[in-house]
Amino acid sequence: MNVAGNVVLIVVDIQGGDVEASAARTEIPHMDGRAERAPKVRELIARTREQGIPVVWIQEVHKPNLVDIGRELDGAEGPHCIEGRPETELSRGLEPRPDEFLIRKRRYSAFFGTELEIVLKAYRAETVILIGGLTDVCVHYTAVDAHQHDYRVRVVTDCVGGSSREAHDAALRAIHYLQRDALVEQRDVLEWLATATPNPEVERADRTHLAGLSGLPERV
Repeated sequence: MNVAGNVVLIVVDIQGGDVEASAARTEIPHMDGRAERAPKVRELIARTREQGIPVVWIQEVHKPNLVDIGRELDGAEGPHCIEGRPETELSRGLEPRPDEFLIRKRRYSAFFGTELEIVLKAYRAETVILIGGLTDVCVHYTAVDAHQHDYRVRVVTDCVGGSSREAHDAALRAIHYLQRDALVEQRDVLEWLATATPNPEVERADRTHLAGLSGLPERV
């Protein structure tokens, strides 16, 4: 896999909590295969953490009265990602660590109206790896905005799912149109991770934090 500079893994809207899909009150169409993608997603996140590469989590959330949902109901989607509902939480087995950022958004792009750009600048990121869903909506729009912010984008094609197979494939083609090296598979990322260098900004922050703790006075 071809990457440049510091890398950040962005986990886009892998939500559902412990609620079975058939019982979720989230009116979003989606293609099959989520159960098959789940172990690949978990392995990728685990290996990314082991190599000292930052993981940033994205979660779409809307108020129950939908005052903040804007034009998101004008298309195929019904009310979704309602604050307080268990299916709006991150999926089972996906838990951000205390030192990882969880960014809540109210539009499809993870950049729109959020602090994502500040976080990526803190990590001095040049390349972002995207996993999650939906391929044709939140992943696509986040990839486009990352491209327009001059990041190199890598979308892990077997760790994303769309609203349909047709929409998924079309979105991947559109992302590839923007960046010819954008489409990768999980095995490509794992190969790269085997020899990846930890993000120096994470190491520097950890050293600073530990140094600060060692200078604190002992409690009596």
